[in-house]
Amino acid sequence: MSTGLDVADGLAIDRDLSHANTLALPSRAERFWHARSESDVVDGLQLANARGWPITVLGGGSNLLLPPAVGGLTLRADIEGVTFRQGRGDTVHVEVGAGVGWHALVEACVARELWGIENLALIPGLAGAAPIQNIGAYGVELADVIDWVELVDRRDARVQRLDRDACGLGYRDSVFKRELADQVVITRLGLTLSTRPRPQLDYGILRERVAASPSARDVFEAVCAIRREKLPDPIRTPNAGSFFKNPLVTAAIASRLLEQSPSMPHYPQPDGQVKLAAGWLIDQCGLKGHREGAFGVHDRQALVLVHFGGGTLEGLLAFADTLVAAVQARFGVVLEREPRCVEASGVDTPKSDASDG
Repeated sequence: MSTGLDVADGLAIDRDLSHANTLALPSRAERFWHARSESDVVDGLQLANARGWPITVLGGGSNLLLPPAVGGLTLRADIEGVTFRQGRGDTVHVEVGAGVGWHALVEACVARELWGIENLALIPGLAGAAPIQNIGAYGVELADVIDWVELVDRRDARVQRLDRDACGLGYRDSVFKRELADQVVITRLGLTLSTRPRPQLDYGILRERVAASPSARDVFEAVCAIRREKLPDPIRTPNAGSFFKNPLVTAAIASRLLEQSPSMPHYPQPDGQVKLAAGWLIDQCGLKGHREGAFGVHDRQALVLVHFGGGTLEGLLAFADTLVAAVQARFGVVLEREPRCVEASGVDTPKSDASDG
């Protein structure tokens, strides 16, 4: 098929995206642009803006729900590279390209005996997506270590850098999901890690797995073991990791629920709210391992929805809605979805969000 676009050497037409999202939902991109550098990102955005194409940004596809067809231009920012620079005292500054696999970055840092992100091992996806969700697990968030985010504005292809405060990071939240939603492409991150041991072992299951005075490698391996026991490999069992956000409720609501269910996991937050475990809520509704057609709840971790094959986005969302309704009916708590949902036009739909840990 001829495109008639002699300026678009990097442009692919009618690209299969079924292997570009970890839920393996069937999907095709009308046009696809693979950016391997910041200048490639700028070129792709300028092309799309000149032609009036809507833009969908694709990372590792681990936090994305794709429709059967994505219009406009789908852009993947696959920028590689990790550099380490000694800072003051025990600090080390790390710069990482958006296309670097997140787990590979964690492993590289642990290999250098750097502390700060070892609890975030085996989180799927690419580094560029990490600030959008402010990824976190086992008591640690990206917000604890991030310094800056470099990005390209999708509207005018201008390169800029936001410091940590400007990123507006909160629990599974950031400015990239609010004011800058669908307006930028993240290209690089800057982190500050430490050579000084500072294990974060607030989660009991993690504390039980490591010895006193653990190394970063000890914590890393314990997290990997826990996650492998609980979570399916998306290569073998398509899934998007944690499908729902651990809900935050008021202290009064948490107290009421604890009267009904004294064993309910709950985690008081600095702002007075209490975080609940979405997987536990789903499990208590008897839905762990539940399956309806092409989709089901994982039999070891109720926070994970799996795709057995032959399903569509419409079917997945309908299945997720049944879980939300069940939890709300029993506990009065509304679960919110984690992965972002893309419309056929290439524009994100209004959504709620979620994640584990």
